[in-house]
Amino acid sequence: MKKKVLLMGKSGSGKTSMRSIIFANYIARDTRRLGATIDVEHSHVRFLGNLILNLWDCGGQEAFMENYFASQRDNIFRNVEVLIYVFDVESTELEKDMHYYQTCLEAIIQNSPNAKIFCLVHKMDLVLEQQRDVIFQERQADLMRLSMPLSCTCFRTSIWDETLYKAWSSIVYMLIPNVKALENSLQQFTNIVDADEVLLFERATFLVISHCQRKDHKDVHRFEKVSNIIKQFKLSCSKLAAQFQSMEVRNSAFASYIDMFTSNTYVMVCMSDPQIPSEITLINIRNARKHFEKLEKVSSSAPAITHH
Repeated sequence: MKKKVLLMGKSGSGKTSMRSIIFANYIARDTRRLGATIDVEHSHVRFLGNLILNLWDCGGQEAFMENYFASQRDNIFRNVEVLIYVFDVESTELEKDMHYYQTCLEAIIQNSPNAKIFCLVHKMDLVLEQQRDVIFQERQADLMRLSMPLSCTCFRTSIWDETLYKAWSSIVYMLIPNVKALENSLQQFTNIVDADEVLLFERATFLVISHCQRKDHKDVHRFEKVSNIIKQFKLSCSKLAAQFQSMEVRNSAFASYIDMFTSNTYVMVCMSDPQIPSEITLINIRNARKHFEKLEKVSSSAPAITHH
């Protein structure tokens, strides 16, 4: 099942850097060596086994942008499932950025009216911390107004913290077929093992694709932090020709298990009851694998939605 994802925005806004971090295992500082994207770079990213993200990273130089809207209009904007438009928060040409965004939306309305629209207000690390909320809220209000009659979802992002994972997890979540059945099963599993929280990560990107929570947790960014930490740890393992399979972290207050789950996912189970031995939780994880493998097969064989 293929889903076309358009990644657009002005040259230098950070599109290729974020794509490289999420899908090509780059770390933030390594993205400095990436050059500007020339015209359109296509990549096919296999996600959850049979879901293939057909990612079109569109170079943002003016000549290319004009070309997309003129001679390449139908080719670029046809059959789009998701448009991700990236804005550099420090841009000195905000009016021009907004003009290109609106032109882009007009082409989407004509060619892919059912596409989901996401706007990323990027490089937020360059804004003083005490001003970030206000600036993002202003941008979000402008973008939502400009997007009418379509609706857009806005995220603030930076390659230097967990906000990038938060945005991309939310975007990819919208593309997963059968996601409700997956969540229902995760809820049952969480109750059976008596866990505080269970997270499901996609194996290649380590994006959170589903979670179930039974106890409140103060840190709203915990999923993305875990994604980031484990991904870096996996990369360190592969540099040493070792393969990361599972991990247990335990102290007097909690125990947490990360384990390979289905062929396309990892699971993380968090417990705060010290009476439950590790072996029991690990057996429960092993016993749940077959059920989740079956769910994945059903969702991956669901028919693709095509636009006419």
